Amino acid sequence: MRNPRKIGLWSLTILLVIGIIGGGLAWQHHQQRQRHPRIVATTYAVVQIADRLNLPLVGIPTTANEIPQRYRQVTKVGSPMNPSVEKITALKPTAVYSVTTLSDQFGKAFKAQHVTPHFLNLTSVAHLETTLTQLGKRYDRQSAAAKQVRKIQLAKRMAHQRAQKRPAPRVLVIMGLPGANYMVATNRSYVGDLVRLAGGQNVFTSQTQEYMQPNDEAIQKANPQVILRLEHAMPKMVTQQFKQEFKDNSMWATTAAVKHHRVYDLQEPIFDATANMRVTTALDQVSHWLYPVKGVGA
Repeated sequence: MRNPRKIGLWSLTILLVIGIIGGGLAWQHHQQRQRHPRIVATTYAVVQIADRLNLPLVGIPTTANEIPQRYRQVTKVGSPMNPSVEKITALKPTAVYSVTTLSDQFGKAFKAQHVTPHFLNLTSVAHLETTLTQLGKRYDRQSAAAKQVRKIQLAKRMAHQRAQKRPAPRVLVIMGLPGANYMVATNRSYVGDLVRLAGGQNVFTSQTQEYMQPNDEAIQKANPQVILRLEHAMPKMVTQQFKQEFKDNSMWATTAAVKHHRVYDLQEPIFDATANMRVTTALDQVSHWLYPVKGVGA
């Protein structure tokens, strides 16, 4: 009779070998996916990040913004707020990226197709820097990511120097939406963060909310010295809405910003509701609006 102990040892050895081979194959498959990722970017901000990190994309959002040359023939998967789960699934992506502010748009349809998007936090400049560093590490683009972070940090230092020893202006940030009115952007929003970095004082702050409903009485009481109007999506329509609002509502004429002609329109692609790779230009522009050269825009 065969020795049961020997049989058991042989069986255990065979199982260990199979496990090692299986683990090795799984590791190779993981490495292959890392070396040849199939990434879908569902927002323009993510496309910009991918471009600066030299990442390949198999899917991009449908947008009126100018797409980098390398991605112009890439499959479009629909608008950032309503991407097509069918188109995304057909691309067999290794990763799908959106932003945290749009997480509610990815509902049951995506879960049914077993698509789990990664939501990048781009609500502030610091979060953008963290995102760049993390993606650089994930896709072996540490050098490219570090280069972009250094550029952002330089822009922050320049803005800080401009604001030094000068009184912080009171700033109101409002975001217009096509076909609607507008929302007030707090210090928790991306543009609100630009105001903070540029040395301004946002007249509406919150511990949790990025945006809040406007209140004429509160705005009048805050008496902003600078008003930044973010024209998010369909800028021509939103610009006209803002002009009509400022014409029809007499409250605006009482603010210091309107009296001294310090109302500025923020438009894509430099400005957006989330942080993007135009951040250095955006911060420099906000800094000059808040602290203009003496006699210019004051």
